[in-house]
Amino acid sequence: MSAGQGSTGNVIAAICSFFVPGLGQLFQGRVLSAILWFVSACVAFAVTWLLTLSLLPFGWFVVSIFACVNAALYRRPAG
Repeated sequence: MSAGQGSTGNVIAAICSFFVPGLGQLFQGRVLSAILWFVSACVAFAVTWLLTLSLLPFGWFVVSIFACVNAALYRRPAG
């Protein structure tokens, strides 16, 4: 799907990961990475929801930014 950094596939994957962490990695065919990003986002959301007494659960957003960058910078291994 994606040839390297800046390719159309990586841009689409990054946009997908911004909205749902892990969706971009799933688009790239990296299933384990997608599951880990999604679970991390859920845990971060729960932790920040508890710590801020449900006023500002920003954990999902923070993880989605990192997942977005991870999807955008992905390079398929040579092979």
